[in-house]
Amino acid sequence: MILDGTLLPIDRIAADRPFYSGKHKKHGMNVQIITDPAGRLVWASPALPGAVHDIKAARTHGIIDALEEAGVECWADQGYRGAGGTIRLPYWDRWETLSAGQQAVNRSHARIRALVEHAMATLKTWRLLRKLRCSTTRITSLVQAVLTLHLTCSN
Repeated sequence: MILDGTLLPIDRIAADRPFYSGKHKKHGMNVQIITDPAGRLVWASPALPGAVHDIKAARTHGIIDALEEAGVECWADQGYRGAGGTIRLPYWDRWETLSAGQQAVNRSHARIRALVEHAMATLKTWRLLRKLRCSTTRITSLVQAVLTLHLTCSN
């Protein structure tokens, strides 16, 4: 399995601070995505405010514990540093200071993670998710509906 988080942009103003993502410099909702090893979307989490970091979102939804209990190895990016369990992360350091073996591991890790990035792009091709203009309480339902439609259409 491959785990990653994405920010779905929303139309909010500066007063809505919990929805502002400092990383992306815009308001949005954080959604965690799990794909299978072939890069097909499997699961999408309930939406959290954009200010929530990926590892906190994964812990809030119990993703890390569930994967560990099931014994499923999962590849993720550096946003999940410190997750432990069965989460596999690339080596953390400047590229020049990594050994040749560590660089090779990071290259293969990036190839695996490219599949989830492709799945994210597929999810975001749904025009509805490009900029959400509805109540933030409806976003989870919208993401689940889009995921259901996507899974139905792809089978």
